Amino acid sequence: MVVKWLRERVSAAAILTIFRLYLGYAWLTAGWHKITEGFDATGFLKGALAQASGEHPAVQGWWASFIENVALPNVRLFNVLVPWGETLVGIALILGIFTTFAALMGAVMNFAFMFSGTTSTNPQMILLTVFILVAGANAGKFGFDRWIIPYIRKFSKKGRHRNVITVS
Repeated sequence: MVVKWLRERVSAAAILTIFRLYLGYAWLTAGWHKITEGFDATGFLKGALAQASGEHPAVQGWWASFIENVALPNVRLFNVLVPWGETLVGIALILGIFTTFAALMGAVMNFAFMFSGTTSTNPQMILLTVFILVAGANAGKFGFDRWIIPYIRKFSKKGRHRNVITVS
């Protein structure tokens, strides 16, 4: 019943627009500050590694291995991906363009931050994002998805019919 409401009702789309705008603003401002003020994830990643030991580690061993073997050796790549990822997710959510994909990428970043031992606003952002993800296209109804999603569906149907091979 709730899922049907989230996916089909205009009232749900209006509420989801508020969630979308809030999340978009949060992502956009976080990313933009990192872009304009400079960002280096090295300290954050080393801090996460420090939380991977002890009696009650905040960072699980498997994530610490990822940080140690993938993230830190490639920190220059992460120094670009994080601020631009945050900024682009923010823009997409504000505009309502590729809303569910943008929300999913935001959730991936939220989980990465939480896996690294931080809480902050990440749990509340994930909670709001879940509603957007469950709602699907209705979350972008009051955004550019209103025009883009039908076009993509129409375009993809045409493409499927072109690839059909008939045997006589």
